[in-house]
Amino acid sequence: MTVFVLVHGSWHDGDHWGAVVERLQELGHTAYAPTVAGHGKDVPKDVSHDDCVASIVDYVVERELADVVLLGHSFGGTVIARVAEEIPERLRRLIFWNAFVPRPGKSMFEDLPPHYQEMFSTLAAASADNTVTLPFSIWREAFIQDSDLELAQRTYESLSSEPLQPLMDRMDFSRFAGLEIAKSYLNGTEDTALPPGEWGWHPRMSGRLGLHRLVQMPGSHEVMFSNPRGLAEKIVEAGRD
Repeated sequence: MTVFVLVHGSWHDGDHWGAVVERLQELGHTAYAPTVAGHGKDVPKDVSHDDCVASIVDYVVERELADVVLLGHSFGGTVIARVAEEIPERLRRLIFWNAFVPRPGKSMFEDLPPHYQEMFSTLAAASADNTVTLPFSIWREAFIQDSDLELAQRTYESLSSEPLQPLMDRMDFSRFAGLEIAKSYLNGTEDTALPPGEWGWHPRMSGRLGLHRLVQMPGSHEVMFSNPRGLAEKIVEAGRD
């Protein structure tokens, strides 16, 4: 039995892991899916990246969780990397699922292709609270292209605006390389949320981990919705000893 803590990405909240958690439990594991600070609907959005990290650290510590396999999706990769620097003694393995692996002294924003940088800056400037609302066209064509239209529309309605500041904050990230925690990279082979090639997830992000286990599965950036059972089974594969 493995204890999984699943950290969502931008525009998401912990409830989006529901079907994945259910399948992990069917397979005999324990799974938690916290919501990162500043994420979800009707919550304050004035948070920093440090606030996002602290919310997950506090979640793990307050529940006295140990021997945890900690997974981060997309933006969540930058969160779990920093959580690992803060509480390495509570973690057994990190899983980066099509996730950003930060570079010392850099922000996640700097790892986005220029067209996303321009779009996010424009959308945040036009908002009342420095947040980015993802356009449906990008969600449909680049994030969840492996679903039918009904599922794409229904899941889009459940998303919330993303605070820009955590994406802009530069991370020290100087202790990560020295951590003796096993790492896995889970790659969706049809994930085009980052354009394949120069800006793609794998091997650009996975290569920053050094020694790691690579696990791959078919599907988009949002297989948590389009194939949650398959995702859960691949998470188990990525998380096993």
